[in-house]
Amino acid sequence: MSMTILLVGCGNMGRAMLDGWIEKNIKPNSILVVDPSTSNLELASRSGCRIFTSPLLIEEDYQPDVIVLAVKPQVMTEVIPTYKKYADKGALIISIAAGTRIDVFENYFGKDTAIIRTMPNTPAAVRKGMLVSVPNPSVTQEHRRLCDSLMSAIGTTAWVDDENMMDAVTGLSGSGPAYVFHMIEAMTKAGVAAGLPEDLATTLAKVTVAGAGELAQRSNLDVAQLRKNVTSPNGTTAAGLDVLMANNSLIELMTKTVEAAKKRSIELS
Repeated sequence: MSMTILLVGCGNMGRAMLDGWIEKNIKPNSILVVDPSTSNLELASRSGCRIFTSPLLIEEDYQPDVIVLAVKPQVMTEVIPTYKKYADKGALIISIAAGTRIDVFENYFGKDTAIIRTMPNTPAAVRKGMLVSVPNPSVTQEHRRLCDSLMSAIGTTAWVDDENMMDAVTGLSGSGPAYVFHMIEAMTKAGVAAGLPEDLATTLAKVTVAGAGELAQRSNLDVAQLRKNVTSPNGTTAAGLDVLMANNSLIELMTKTVEAAKKRSIELS
């Protein structure tokens, strides 16, 4: 893949993207990384990328095809004005900052700039992320293709056309890994309560959740059918599900959980 990429911010998610791009055969010397942290830059330099502590140090004739903004939302408005000159010359802007709406970037770069807002989640660190993007009206099909090429390096991609849906995306997949981690915690404690050693219960919970998730993703069957396939009439699974599914309590709890995260996303944006 031939493109020049300016990565602004090389923390956990920035680093995950960088590693994924290089694994996908994007040449490291086509990636320029800006980050005030020397330790973050050192890691990027080891990968063969060009590094700068400030955009003011970049040579005047440099022009990226894509700018990926991977800085914290709290500092975004301090960071982005410096990059307007690249947007003015046609660079695609991709932001992965949670809660920072497209109009924030349009206020600095202008509405004619192609801007994509993407919501990733932490499994991107192991190339199993879920990344949902929303475009502004200036984004073309070619821009979408470029975005998918970059984001698919760290997971599965999807698109929405209504930015208001991004709050629900944040509540479900953005925050979702934490819900799954807590489920593993709960399963582990249940295993210990049932008489298992904690280390074994932890392994059983982690591997079971990981395996079930992989099966759900690979199978052509919907998850309800997969559940039924595990459940023999009057068997052990049926006994467990009688508790877990009683009065739709888990569905109601998860609905409240996602709604609470969605509401907070709306408040923060």
